[in-house]
Amino acid sequence: MNPLDQIGKRVVVTALGNDPLDAIDRCTTIEPMPPPDPQTLGARDVIVTVRSASVGWVDLLMTSGNYQHHATPPYTPGLEYAGEIAWVGADVGDRQVGDRVLVDGFLAGPRSLGAYRRWGGFASYAVAPADAVHAIPGALDFDQACNLLGNYETAYHCLITRGRLARGETVLIHGASGSTGLAAVHVAKQVGATVIATGRSAAKLEIVRAQGADHAITTEDLRGTVKSLTGGRGVDVVYDGVGGDISVESLRCVRFGARYLIVGWAATPFARDKPNQLPTNLIMMKGLDVLGCPTVISTVNDPSLRAPRLAAILDWASAGAITPYVSHTFPLSDFRAAMHAKWRGDVIGGCVLHP
Repeated sequence: MNPLDQIGKRVVVTALGNDPLDAIDRCTTIEPMPPPDPQTLGARDVIVTVRSASVGWVDLLMTSGNYQHHATPPYTPGLEYAGEIAWVGADVGDRQVGDRVLVDGFLAGPRSLGAYRRWGGFASYAVAPADAVHAIPGALDFDQACNLLGNYETAYHCLITRGRLARGETVLIHGASGSTGLAAVHVAKQVGATVIATGRSAAKLEIVRAQGADHAITTEDLRGTVKSLTGGRGVDVVYDGVGGDISVESLRCVRFGARYLIVGWAATPFARDKPNQLPTNLIMMKGLDVLGCPTVISTVNDPSLRAPRLAAILDWASAGAITPYVSHTFPLSDFRAAMHAKWRGDVIGGCVLHP
């Protein structure tokens, strides 16, 4: 049967909510989705039958306008997805129907810029330009593939491009059970660093340790524990995707001249209204480099950053050196449950919807 003969479904954000929870419960719906009409598409377009779509933190923030890039409702969420090609335009020479692919969220989907932003992954079908469509590397399945680029590109940009993390150094990774946090654990180990990972749940930390962290600790007595693990020296790099109170305490866990990477502020998602603050006296007296690490914005300003980063990640995945961890999967009909699970912090690594 031709996959384009079937009516599918898609999730639609009909309006921006007051906050992500309000948006999930009040402003999202699921509706029938006719397959895209090839007659309306271009010669370099590709139709993908979506098999797996990642439910990411940015997907949640965008539903209420709390992300730096705003999607205009009505739109279908789902920054990253993977599936099988159902149709290719006449000028798509390197892809064919049936290929297993992942789609680049920089070039297609609601965070992209241009004509493809309306085609999110929370749907049975999506359309992407040929340049956004990559063969799934190595032995990754669809669930793992849709959690590859965004998470690992973020970790790579922060740790390597900005943080200059090197073999033999020690990095403190906050929020290590999250999607980008766990990717950061994997990337740090690839470059030969020692990883001290933090989290609130002992059960989650056991998985983080099994995924490669050298030490997995709670944030209780953070300074004392980190100093003990580093022989009193402190860490070389902090990867902070959490923000809030833990940020200030982390400044007391570093060696002189360390690099402090600001990756996000998951503990204070509405920091736009009450910004996070760092003590300048500690920054000065420890000689710290405090580095903002906005992966997408940095890449828009300097597109040359992307090619080496993307090549490294795809090579690692092809060789089996990195494999995204996925703890939760849901059918598309349970999209609200999936989004709530991500918001509550139930997820370890990736959360996936199956259209």
